[in-house]
Amino acid sequence: MEIKCIITDDEPIARKGLKRYINKVDFLTIAGECEDAVQLNNMLKTVHADLLFLDIEMPHLSGLDLLADLQNPPHVIITSAYEQYALKGYEFDVVDYLLKPIPFSRFLKAVNKVHTMIESESKKEEDIYIFIKTEKQLKKIYLKEILFIESMENYIIIHTPTTKDTASIRLKSILDTLPATSFMQVHRSFIVNLSHIQAIEGNQLVIGEHKIPVSRPMREEVYKAIINNQLITK
Repeated sequence: MEIKCIITDDEPIARKGLKRYINKVDFLTIAGECEDAVQLNNMLKTVHADLLFLDIEMPHLSGLDLLADLQNPPHVIITSAYEQYALKGYEFDVVDYLLKPIPFSRFLKAVNKVHTMIESESKKEEDIYIFIKTEKQLKKIYLKEILFIESMENYIIIHTPTTKDTASIRLKSILDTLPATSFMQVHRSFIVNLSHIQAIEGNQLVIGEHKIPVSRPMREEVYKAIINNQLITK
């Protein structure tokens, strides 16, 4: 498992130290580096990150102010020279709060905690399933196996790599039961599993042998969701 990190600190020497530590840990990679929170805010619109190393006191915008504005931020480890912000930091559910100068042993403890959390989240997601009432049975379908869901007026077709299951339910109703981090309605007739998108061809998403249309109003949101699900990285 690879954890993509973005370092944000206005001090070059602090960024250099974190880069040195990150390069020592096999499961960490550097996805980006920012001098302040404004740069980070812009970077997060185009670059996927699993973990932010975030300083607090920076020009223009503090790290805590940025956290207050972010919706569904990555995991965060705060790196600061000031311990008085620790309590406030934990209000934002940060994973850890590292005081500068940061010993490598303390850094390693924090990133190992992130690794455990992400691994646990991944395993939980793999086990999630739904029951669908088809014509003949009540069938269990694991979410990870769903490629896309197609609407045919008052019923839907759930496509997996090996099956097509029909159920008398509206598309909106099943969308409400699916995790928004993994599934997205990209057209009035289609919901896709973001993790199964293989390519974008014009206004279509390629999923296996299928090409799913993307409606014009949804394009920007779809591309943003794809970036956040690691299908596009820089």
